[in-house]
Amino acid sequence: MYRSMMQIFVKESAQALKFYQKAFDARLLCSYPDNGEPLSHAELDIYGQVLAICETLENEVTAGNSMQFCLHFGEGKEAVVQKIYDVLKDGAKIIYPLSPVDFSPLLADLVDKYGVRWCIFV
Repeated sequence: MYRSMMQIFVKESAQALKFYQKAFDARLLCSYPDNGEPLSHAELDIYGQVLAICETLENEVTAGNSMQFCLHFGEGKEAVVQKIYDVLKDGAKIIYPLSPVDFSPLLADLVDKYGVRWCIFV
């Protein structure tokens, strides 16, 4: 295998790309617009991992076809987790607000404004 990546399909993909760049201080690896605004494919480097973004044409989620992206940053990275949370929470459905849990001093679980579920923790 050459590589693996996380891929998300969202509406308003060009705006989502900018949103995730801000949330993760991400570097743009590539971007291929599809007849203008929507993206046929884009990739961001988020802390050494690839987040691929694509415009979806579907209007609904298929049961069993959803996932959560869990990003574990490790001890001493509370400021990173806080910064990501501060961006992702804009327009999000908060499932578990940023706070301590049994296995981590800081964790959040949310569905962002593009419908992507994230778990970020130290």
